[in-house]
Amino acid sequence: MQMNMKKIVLFFSIILAGGLLFTNSYNSVIDVKSWGADIPQSIETARAYFSTINPGNFFRVLSPINQLLALVSLLIFWKSSVHVRIFLGISLLLYVLVDVFTFAYFYPRNEILFIDKPLASVTELKLAWSQWKTMNWIRNLMLLTGVILSSISLHRIYIKGKV
Repeated sequence: MQMNMKKIVLFFSIILAGGLLFTNSYNSVIDVKSWGADIPQSIETARAYFSTINPGNFFRVLSPINQLLALVSLLIFWKSSVHVRIFLGISLLLYVLVDVFTFAYFYPRNEILFIDKPLASVTELKLAWSQWKTMNWIRNLMLLTGVILSSISLHRIYIKGKV
């Protein structure tokens, strides 16, 4: 594969990961505030809104594609340099850990907030909402770190090409 095509794959990986980061950040800044505005009524409103489709549909499609692009980037730049390999490997690991974190931590809270019928108690809803709100910033940080490390790798690849 030509170097320019390899770089394009890495660019797409960074762009997609950045898109996931910004979408998840939107959830933190806008959606979460709406969900917690007037619990339990705000949760009922969110449930009604999500009855057709929810943000999980977006992430379930694009997150695996992001991981695939990160894996392909790691493989095609494996021999580039140790730093590039390590940074791309850590990025891939972070993207996978984001999904593990999502399934292990967020899905149970999503059940309480958006799926369980009938609504849980107000105390349980507020606790699940507060935990979701707080830990989503950790998920954002994981995505941001992956984007930064991939970008540093891209920079190092360009520097190496000029030397």
